[in-house]
Amino acid sequence: MQQYFSLAGRTALVTGGSRGIGKMIARGFLEAGARVIICSRKLDECEATAKELGQYGECLALSADLSSEEGARQLYTDLQAHCQQLDILVNNAGTSWGAPLEEFPVKGWEKVMQLNVTSVFSCIQQLLPLLRKAGSGTSPARVINIGSVAGISAFGEQAYSYGPSKAAVHQLSRMLAKELVGEHINVNVIAPGRFPSKMTSHIQSDPAALAEDCKFIPMKRWGREEEMAALAIMLASTAGAYMTGNIIPIDGGFTL
Repeated sequence: MQQYFSLAGRTALVTGGSRGIGKMIARGFLEAGARVIICSRKLDECEATAKELGQYGECLALSADLSSEEGARQLYTDLQAHCQQLDILVNNAGTSWGAPLEEFPVKGWEKVMQLNVTSVFSCIQQLLPLLRKAGSGTSPARVINIGSVAGISAFGEQAYSYGPSKAAVHQLSRMLAKELVGEHINVNVIAPGRFPSKMTSHIQSDPAALAEDCKFIPMKRWGREEEMAALAIMLASTAGAYMTGNIIPIDGGFTL
């Protein structure tokens, strides 16, 4: 059974991999045998995470500012020094912005859309040559975009640009899945519910807020690190080779 979930011999890039969901996935990939490259805007934090994760396998850190197209182009240039092909791309880097409706600034909308949507498109676009080299009929290259249940439900919590940005990622992923399947590149989406991250730390650190939040989740708890890692491994391994264009909630039943 283990061979169906092995990532031995494969190279993966996880954007925003220094913490939160990106770090969970990076660790899981390493434990499954992959060589993992993580990138984030803050190189010192990324290098510290890479050093920590090094106990599980080969983990490299790169600096990448994905707030512009130039950042995605530079990431492609930097990657070529470390790999000739890219088997797995996880587009995890993202952000949010919250404010009352009447006060919500356009700059908050634009920042979220740039990092959560445009940078996903730019990364896939710029890294296509490396993904094409990796993909084959027996083992497609994988793109795993991190969406959100916020792109499925209307539970917005005054983060007015976040849900629409994730819904856009979902639709973009479907379109690219259909277009790239003939080039042996699979595109799928993981749509997380609540997991520990910097974005949700204000809830996790407040017992009352955490208990209130869990009332909306049928399983009455947040997701665990190993559960996120396991789903990503499935999509990246032989187990997910026949899957493309899927939006997969991992949310304890929240979207029900």
